[in-house]
Amino acid sequence: TGQRWGNPVYDWAKIKKDKYRWWVARIQHNLQLFDYLRIDHFRGFVSYWQIPAHEKFAVFGRWVKGPGRDFFKVLKNSFEHLPIVAEDLGEITKDVTTLMRDFAFPSMRVLLFGFNGNMDTNPHVPAHYPANCVAYTGTHDNNTVRGWLRQEAKPHEIANVPKVLNVSTFKASQLHWLMIGAVMASKARMAVIPLSDVLGLGEEARMNTPATKANNWLWMLHKPLSKTVIRTLLKITRASKRV
Repeated sequence: TGQRWGNPVYDWAKIKKDKYRWWVARIQHNLQLFDYLRIDHFRGFVSYWQIPAHEKFAVFGRWVKGPGRDFFKVLKNSFEHLPIVAEDLGEITKDVTTLMRDFAFPSMRVLLFGFNGNMDTNPHVPAHYPANCVAYTGTHDNNTVRGWLRQEAKPHEIANVPKVLNVSTFKASQLHWLMIGAVMASKARMAVIPLSDVLGLGEEARMNTPATKANNWLWMLHKPLSKTVIRTLLKITRASKRV
């Protein structure tokens, strides 16, 4: 029946008349807090799925054109540096990838998605990462590496681990470090590693489970990283020339 979030949609026609002033202020405020802004569901700026508020199911809707190039031209002219990361996971159409390319917005790659399908074409296999992307072991919507291995990985995915990570064999207890090393060693301009994976934690440290309403966004770090973890992370970071 689709995903019915209940979000109101933007009145893009009115926002455009104001030269996107509200959006420019929003981006400006966020850039005072963060070095990079990842725009979730980036494709919504090209076209988004709109349903009437009274509909119970998301299937009863239509695609509506978003502000697209005009909006990002205004942002580009408003900021000397526009450090935006485009979340382009899922079904992405050519007009979305064209917009990203024209503004040089980096895409996303998630290693936990790299063990399925054709290993020669799967874009989430580290050997296939372009330079202009941000690579993750997993995002807030994924299980941790160890949780994935224990709870979700199919036999064929586990069988693909050595090929994807370019190792002959692996220990379950060390898989998180192997995955971190693979992401770091890739061509990706930026690597993002959740602390839950740095610590090698299991499903108890998962940040969010999509399509569920309870027990999400609760995990937090209560004490400093150990010297052993810090040394290992530093070693991998130096080896991949990301210091």
